[in-house]
Amino acid sequence: MSEPGSVYRVLARKYRPSTFAELIGQEAMVRTLENAIATGRIAHAFILTGVRGVGKTTTARIIARALNCIGPDGKGGPTISPCGVCEPCRAIAEDRFVDVMEMDAASRTGVEDIRELTDGVRYKPVAARFKIYIIDEVHMLSKQAFNALLKTLEEPPPDVKFIFATTEINKVPVTVLSRCQRFSLRRVPLDLLSMHYGRIAEQEQVPAEPLAIGLIARAADGSVRDGLSILDQAMALGGNKITEASVREMLGIADRGLVFDLLEAALKGDAAGSLAQMRSLYEGGADPNLILQDLLELSHFLTRLKLAPNAGEGDPAMEGDRVRGAPLAAKLGIPALTRVWQLLLKGLSEAQHAPSPLQAVEMVLVRLAYMSDLPTPADLIRQFDNTPAGSAASSSSSAASSSPRGGSSMASSSSSGGGASAVSNLAMRENPAPVDAPSASLPQPQSFVQAVELFEKNQEALIRAFLWSHVHLVSFEQGRIALRLAEGAPRDLTNKLASSLTQWTGARWLVSISGEPGEPTLKEQSEARKQSMTSEAALDPLVRAVLDAFPGARIDSVRELAPPEVAPAPDPEEIPEGDDPL
Repeated sequence: MSEPGSVYRVLARKYRPSTFAELIGQEAMVRTLENAIATGRIAHAFILTGVRGVGKTTTARIIARALNCIGPDGKGGPTISPCGVCEPCRAIAEDRFVDVMEMDAASRTGVEDIRELTDGVRYKPVAARFKIYIIDEVHMLSKQAFNALLKTLEEPPPDVKFIFATTEINKVPVTVLSRCQRFSLRRVPLDLLSMHYGRIAEQEQVPAEPLAIGLIARAADGSVRDGLSILDQAMALGGNKITEASVREMLGIADRGLVFDLLEAALKGDAAGSLAQMRSLYEGGADPNLILQDLLELSHFLTRLKLAPNAGEGDPAMEGDRVRGAPLAAKLGIPALTRVWQLLLKGLSEAQHAPSPLQAVEMVLVRLAYMSDLPTPADLIRQFDNTPAGSAASSSSSAASSSPRGGSSMASSSSSGGGASAVSNLAMRENPAPVDAPSASLPQPQSFVQAVELFEKNQEALIRAFLWSHVHLVSFEQGRIALRLAEGAPRDLTNKLASSLTQWTGARWLVSISGEPGEPTLKEQSEARKQSMTSEAALDPLVRAVLDAFPGARIDSVRELAPPEVAPAPDPEEIPEGDDPL
């Protein structure tokens, strides 16, 4: 801890790594540079890319120290472990070394700035082994500045090294990338960040709860510097202790248990209860968008628990979620969890663009609550399979509308739907349905259309497509077909047509090619019929009135409704006396 009255250094600067050993989460890059320095294969230009705060500029300064370190005795060479006591190491650390020049491309973007740099490249280093140019945010350079740098970057003097850093590698020209060794610094894993922040809290002599450190590591999102800034703020807020409650209040994160309660209320169909809990969380300082993100994260974790019951084991920060989430994951099925994820994901996008995020989140919760009444696809299929055709529509609509608010219909239907379908699939695999014996009455097509339908029923989609659009029928009779092939039809189409019909009908079929024009193809007939129906519909007075009322409207498609079944009129002789048939 800093003494009263002293100049305070923020944690991001105080604990900035000075050697590769102190750099966390970038083992692949460190190993590559170590081997390059050990074998003398040191490139003349490096480009470091990654998200903010993962150590790009810090790595550039460490490389500069490693290449210019002369050791405590002044006789050392390039090393992966700079000594930190020689003059080059101390001067680079204090940002006063004349041969290491750091340039911010965000403020010096012009070609004149680069020309000034390239003019200095011609001169030998003053007091170092290598003259090193560090250009931060290199993607901000103008096109002319990049072009002015290309020649020098390709053939620099042997004692000059370039190190570039950028967060947007896609904006750097390929001509520059091809002249550099590229290192992609990855996001630091959550467990490494938690350990790192825990050690820093101990060194600062500030007690910190493990869950509070875990929250800070999650909020850092892989950025060491972002997490250190949050840790600095948490120390200032909590005084002598960092607690989970204070971190949640500072970050606007809802209590995990309350997020579980909110999700359970919505999944039970309790819209009013979920809205009341959401309002309570909002008044307590929780950010609506962060609440939706927590719900998304929770639905993802429940899905993992459903598929892998040991998910989160060994992580102290996840142990509470495991205990609370296991019973809920057991009740919900994968279809339900998938629908919850999709709804929350769409809701998050809406909330981020809505004028009032709170109202957007409340609407998401209402949709989530009413979604609990909807049966799963497996339930619908099972219902239609077990319901007579005449009452299928009425029973399905009543099932969807009769569930009361406040029940746990989603959990039960999802669990039974997912579980039952899985059990039925397993039973089908273990006890396959017996193969039906060949029917005594095989299908006998009475028209060319019926013959084409046989190919659709037998899943011969390719042949069916050619018969539909590339064949002109000349004549059709039982066992004999004459046709004309259109351009683009396969040459063996007639042989496949004859052999398939013979196999499926049990009778011999002969298919011949004729030179007569024949009828239009089935596709042309279908399109002509659609055009005729559209023209006929356009003459209808009601349709005409609609088209006139909405300028620009058009008839997209016309469907022909099947005529209703009419019961046959009773025979007059069978009507008893005194009964009125009407």
